[in-house]
Amino acid sequence: MAEAHQAVAFQFTVTPDGIDLRLSHEALKQIYLSGLHSWKKKFIRFKNGIITGVYPASPSSWLIVVVGVMSTMYAKIDPSLGIIAKINRTLDTTAQGCGHCMSSQTKNVVSGILFGTGLWVALIVTMRYSLKVLLSYHGWMFAQHGKMSRATKIWMYLESVKPLMKESDFKRMTVLAEDFAVSLGPKLQWYLKLKSWWATNYVSDWWEAYVYLRGRGPLMVNSNYYAMDLLYVLPTQIQAARAGNAIHAILLYRRRLDREEIKPIFLLGSTVPLCSAQWERMFNTSRIPGEETDTIQHIRDSKHIVVFHEGRYFKVWLYHDGRLLTPREIEQQMQRILDDPSEPQPGEAKLAALTAGERVPWAKCRQAYFGRGKNKQSLDAVEKAAFFVTLDETEQGYRKEDPDASMDSYAKSLLHGRCFDRWFDKSFTFIVFKNGKIGMNAEHSWADAPIVAHLWEYVLAMDSFHLGYAEDGHCKGDPNPNIPYPTRLQWDIPEECQEVIETSLNSANILANDVDFHSFPFHTFGKGLIKKCRTSPDAFVQLALQLAHYQDMGKFCLTYEASMTRLFREGRTETVRSCTAESCNFVLAMVDPTQTVEQRLRLFQIASEKHQHLYRLAMTGSGIDRHLFCLYVVSKYLAVDSPFLKEVLSEPWRLSTSQTPQQQVELFDLERNPEYVSSGGGFGPVADDGYGVSYILVGENLISFHISSKFSSPETDSHRFGKHLKQAMTDIISLFGSSANSRK
Repeated sequence: MAEAHQAVAFQFTVTPDGIDLRLSHEALKQIYLSGLHSWKKKFIRFKNGIITGVYPASPSSWLIVVVGVMSTMYAKIDPSLGIIAKINRTLDTTAQGCGHCMSSQTKNVVSGILFGTGLWVALIVTMRYSLKVLLSYHGWMFAQHGKMSRATKIWMYLESVKPLMKESDFKRMTVLAEDFAVSLGPKLQWYLKLKSWWATNYVSDWWEAYVYLRGRGPLMVNSNYYAMDLLYVLPTQIQAARAGNAIHAILLYRRRLDREEIKPIFLLGSTVPLCSAQWERMFNTSRIPGEETDTIQHIRDSKHIVVFHEGRYFKVWLYHDGRLLTPREIEQQMQRILDDPSEPQPGEAKLAALTAGERVPWAKCRQAYFGRGKNKQSLDAVEKAAFFVTLDETEQGYRKEDPDASMDSYAKSLLHGRCFDRWFDKSFTFIVFKNGKIGMNAEHSWADAPIVAHLWEYVLAMDSFHLGYAEDGHCKGDPNPNIPYPTRLQWDIPEECQEVIETSLNSANILANDVDFHSFPFHTFGKGLIKKCRTSPDAFVQLALQLAHYQDMGKFCLTYEASMTRLFREGRTETVRSCTAESCNFVLAMVDPTQTVEQRLRLFQIASEKHQHLYRLAMTGSGIDRHLFCLYVVSKYLAVDSPFLKEVLSEPWRLSTSQTPQQQVELFDLERNPEYVSSGGGFGPVADDGYGVSYILVGENLISFHISSKFSSPETDSHRFGKHLKQAMTDIISLFGSSANSRK
């Protein structure tokens, strides 16, 4: 076979005249180009290392400083206050000790360069410290700002649970909290403060280790989340072509990331940067199962992807002739996989179910059956791939004739699929459906949703506005018959392992079939109208969620809203406790027919301001939940029990919410292209008897919601909650219209 021949660099045969060496020039060329590509990447990283190493200065600024110093020296002015003269004498002494003699002019030049370099380094250190001090200031978010004490955070916790507890339970919790604040709390806080002095971030490593990696339950539904395609636009219905463009766009993003060309996200215009550390493990990353805890495996580079189709695994190289494959060449490779008639090997088809089930059986199975031979080689190919791709056999996406059913099916397919056709351990699985619709399933431990959303925005924009398609729906350009075919991964899976696979698949199917999903676009109004009402769009949606939940359940519940903490180095998330005394007062006023519009509107504004204040506190490191979590971890290390902390961390979040931010609005220009709106993404329910709600405010006139719950809970129903949410949104916005009319 031609591809087998190209894979061999040289061959030899023994003849009567000796050894006849037959070189394969094509293979040697590929080796040379591959090495050239690697050295280019090393050079770019070296160059970027120098540039970032001297930030906020630049390498050229060194020359400016040195030339400035030398100029003043030749003008008979000493800018060093005698330091250059001391360097001069030291050089003279050193030269004499070595038996060398330096001319006066040489000593002056060397002394000037050394002083100029020292001055340049001192300026860099000073500027860095000044930037650190400036960026540590978060007062721009508040009218008044100050650091929050441990006692204040405990009081804030009590304030957040008071609306949810009976009077007797709240008194008991208050006693526990007050006792903790004066007894065990200060001791735990001392250890935590010690860690904050030593570690870059006192929360993030423990959060990753204990919340994510030590979880022994399935990642599928419970932890992984998904991202959807554009809502209305389908640029091509050719599955391989859509895969070609999108995979190429993902690889272009990876190249920009490798070259450190992706600019940080800024707040306050373009003044305050957010930490970009989470981007580091986006590609070439896989979660590795362990019996007690998982680990994250990240390699520096990967030149292939692994593609799953109809129960088979294929390895696809991403480079040819020392360059990245073009979209048309990737389409060709995807079509070759789609056309491949081979059958799955025994145990291969449902192998990925191991990543969908419980972690301990997968860890034991991996150690017993995937530690050697072809199984190890194939598993390495999957885990060390740049990312994982699934060519799905179903058709998904929004359909006008049946919007609810089509979106619900689309969401469930992205969240769990058939439980064996996504590799849930990979940093992300890119999914291409039969009709050309695409999506993504992402593992959560390595980074949070905004990081994946940033990649996804780039991919959708690049696919739609830059790469494009030919008139016949194929990728632009020509196929290349010289590219080797994708190679099948080989497996030797014994019957004992196949039994574990079936067991994992059965438990995963039970979990997947229990997920009740409702995903829908809300068109009635968007953030444009909300902002005209002079209120925060996020606070508006959160209060609508509180009203909807009360109308759905007849009670309030502990509510989780994720807020980012990337104003801090290596920051991840903090919790905004959206159910407050103020939000409860507003909700009760909305269901009380005796309350006037003005009274309801006043309570709404109070609740909205409280929510915005809590969100700012969370963003600026003054939230309460991550702090209490870290105190709990310290207590476990010290082997001491805290009834207060134990109760705090055991409280269920029956309403878990998250907003997906739009970070690159300029990529789409929705004024010119109003149909290119995103569907956002979603996640599974956090509590068995609760709801998970994700939403994205797209442009000025659309909000997409993703609601999840479990069929097994008699209390929840995602579609019922969706109806209440739509009504709550409409009822709240009508307050502003009614108030304006009454004033007239």
